[in-house]
Amino acid sequence: MRVVMFGYQTWGHRTLRALLESEHEVALVVTHPKSDHAYEKIWSDSVADLATEHGVEVLIRNRPDDEELLTRLKEVDPDVIVATNWRTWIPPQIFDLPKHGTLNVHDSLLPKYAGFSPLIWALVNGEKEVGVTAHIMNDELDAGDVVLQRAVPVGPKDTTTDLFHKTLELFGPITVDGLAEIASGRTDWAKQDRSQASFFHKRAEEDIRIDWTWPAEDLELLVRAQSSPYPSAFTYHRGKRLEIVTADVSANRYGGTPGRIFYREGDGVAIVAGADARRGRNHALLVTRVRTEDGQEFAAQDYFTNMGGYLTNRP
Repeated sequence: MRVVMFGYQTWGHRTLRALLESEHEVALVVTHPKSDHAYEKIWSDSVADLATEHGVEVLIRNRPDDEELLTRLKEVDPDVIVATNWRTWIPPQIFDLPKHGTLNVHDSLLPKYAGFSPLIWALVNGEKEVGVTAHIMNDELDAGDVVLQRAVPVGPKDTTTDLFHKTLELFGPITVDGLAEIASGRTDWAKQDRSQASFFHKRAEEDIRIDWTWPAEDLELLVRAQSSPYPSAFTYHRGKRLEIVTADVSANRYGGTPGRIFYREGDGVAIVAGADARRGRNHALLVTRVRTEDGQEFAAQDYFTNMGGYLTNRP
């Protein structure tokens, strides 16, 4: 089939590579300009560079809503559009233009985790599996009928970085296999159960600020979710920002006030956590590595030389 691809970052790069290696003809690529957004500088393999290397025409757009682009798409006359990690709304006059519509590839098990940063949100919420969905685009974001869906398990110590690499391997195959299903003439795609749908916003500074009233189990998930190269979860110590690089859940239970720097356990330092920590029934967040404002990284037991004092949400 004759394909136009809308894609961005490493997800789009991997998808385009699979399309270029497939039996399909990639006639045009549309991608976003480079971004300074903290999360969009990560996994930033260039779709434009890959397309250019293979002699494929490239158009750069923040939003695909101009007449020049629509005219060019009509001239190219694709059988299908493939969209991967496209960051802005695609209007109906574009996604409905090809006779087979638009196949969108999204890194969650839709209908859950539509929208942005699905892997991070899924790990924050303790999901046991994540995955990739190829669906037919409609006028509601990430809500179209499902062509294919593939899942991978979340390991007990997996970080978002681990899950990125696991799910990235699915993007090329699910795209090519999805196009094969479309080319076969099938149209009996699975409807999404909209009662199970959830839609998440982009991650921002406030989303990585540690709230010590959260249970330690939830804070440990947050730290894993914000693994390098993503911005680390942070707190404040003596008025200065302190990033929590790695952490675990304590073996022992600790009572007191949330945020209290309490006790050395194993190779970490136990920080009291949980809204009801005063009852002494909760595990603590066992912080093992930290990073200071000037970028220096320390083992927690080397940084916290004395027990006592508090970690806080604000300076």
